[in-house]
Amino acid sequence: MPTPNFYTSNARDRELVTKSIEIILQGQSLSGAYIASPNFDSYKYSWLRDGAFCAKAMDAVGETESARRFHRWVESTLLGQKLHAETLIQRLEAGEVPEMGDMLHTRYTLAGELEEYGEVEDSPWPNYQLDGYGIWLYELELHHRNLGTSDFNSEVVDLVARYLSAAWETECFDCWEEIGDGRHASTIAAISAGLKSAGALLGVEKFILKSREIREYLLANFVRDGRFCKGLLDDRLDSSLLCIALPFEIVPLDDPRFMQTVEAIRSDLRGTSGGIYRYLGDTYYGGGEWILLTSWLGWYDRMTSNSSGFEDAKEWVMNQVTDNFELPEQSTRGVQEPSMVRPWVERWGRVATPLLWSHAMYLLMIQEGDK
Repeated sequence: MPTPNFYTSNARDRELVTKSIEIILQGQSLSGAYIASPNFDSYKYSWLRDGAFCAKAMDAVGETESARRFHRWVESTLLGQKLHAETLIQRLEAGEVPEMGDMLHTRYTLAGELEEYGEVEDSPWPNYQLDGYGIWLYELELHHRNLGTSDFNSEVVDLVARYLSAAWETECFDCWEEIGDGRHASTIAAISAGLKSAGALLGVEKFILKSREIREYLLANFVRDGRFCKGLLDDRLDSSLLCIALPFEIVPLDDPRFMQTVEAIRSDLRGTSGGIYRYLGDTYYGGGEWILLTSWLGWYDRMTSNSSGFEDAKEWVMNQVTDNFELPEQSTRGVQEPSMVRPWVERWGRVATPLLWSHAMYLLMIQEGDK
C-alpha cells in the first residue's frame, strides 16, 4: 500500500489513519460500492454523496484503485437507470415537475439496484436529493485529472449532467435528508461544481455555462448579513455550508462571505465538548456533535494555516474513537436535546458505528495533499 504523508507524528493518530483506511476498504463491496455503515440497518446502502467523499479520501491516501472501483460502480448503476433518467429529463425540460418518488435516487443497494421500501422502515426513504450526483461528477473529474486518465463512461457523465441541468431548480431533500420543501445552498453548490466538472470531462461548453449560471444564482440568493445561509427561504446556519469553498471552490477560501460563515459555524455550532453540530435545533439522536463536520472544519483550518483550530479538531475526533478505533456518526455526549437520544436508540439502535464518511473526512483533514 502507498505510504502518504500526514500532518502528524503522533502514533495514536497514525493508528487511526491506518484503521480508517482499513474500515473504508473493508466497507467496499465486490461491486465497488461503499456501504455507509456496516452495523446500522438503515445505512446498509451506498450513497453517491458518502461514497464520493470516501473515494476522495482513498485517492488522497493513494488507494486509487478503490476510488476507481467506486466510480465504475456508479457508472454501472446509473446506466441501469438510463431509460428512466431520459424520461425524467424530457418531462423536466417540458416544464413538468415529477413527484419526488419518481426522481433518481440518492442511494442504491450495494448491487446497484433500487431498494425495496419496507425493508427497514414503513415509509420510503427521502431519496430525492441532487447533491450526490453533483458531488460524484466533481470527484470523478478530480480522480481522472490527478491520475491523468480518461477511462470514464462519457455516456453516464452526459446523462447525469443533463439530468442536473434539467432538475436543479426543483425542490429536493437537503443533504441531511430532513427538509424536502426547498432549495439548499450545499445542494446548489454541489450541482454547480458537478456541472463544471462534467463540462471539463466531456469538453462541452454548455455544462460549464450552466455551472456558472447556477453559481451566480447561489451567490445572489443564499447570502444573508454577509454570510451564506442554509436555504433559499431558510436563513439558518448549517455546517454543510462548508462545502461551498471546500471542496467545491464556488468561492475561494478567503472570500469574506465564506470566512464569516466559517466563523459563525465555529462559534454558534460548536457543542459543549468541542465538536460541531449540524444546525441548531437538531434532535436526531439528540442532535450531537458530528465527527465528519468537526473534521471538515479542521480540514479548512489546515488549509488556511490555522494550526490551533486544526489541532483542536484532530484531538476532539481522536477522543470519539471506540476501543477498536472506529468513528461513529456523531457523539451523544454533548447533545442539544438529551431527551431525544433514547427514542432514537430504541427505534434504530446505537449511533451508526463505524460511519465510513466519518473516517473519510478524518483522512481528508489529516492527509498532506490536494484538497
